[in-house]
Amino acid sequence: MKLLEPTLESVPIARPIPDEGHPQGLCLDRGYDYDEIRALAVRQRFEPHIRTRGDEIECKKHHPDWRARRWVVEACHSWLNRNRALLIRWSKKDENHLALMQLASGLIAFKRANAARLAAALQG
Repeated sequence: MKLLEPTLESVPIARPIPDEGHPQGLCLDRGYDYDEIRALAVRQRFEPHIRTRGDEIECKKHHPDWRARRWVVEACHSWLNRNRALLIRWSKKDENHLALMQLASGLIAFKRANAARLAAALQG
């Protein structure tokens, strides 16, 4: 919450000025559910889309099959955290840690591509 304003101001590429026809949204999770954050988003000319606390629980009560949408980065972190050497950094050298990150990323990409290939083979 405290670093949102410096983060929004540090965007290196100038963004187009939003207007009625092309508004710009700012999607945040419930960790940013504060009036100050909403005011900041409006000041920066964003349309805030912030989940309020308890939204997921209410949706699950009314629609039992409902699943929350997660950010892509959350899924990627989850996949990377399955590798113990990356979850807790044991390597002292940056090069070794980078190599493990690249190896894990390559394995994740291979598994996803292989699963997609198998699913396509089953359909066709």
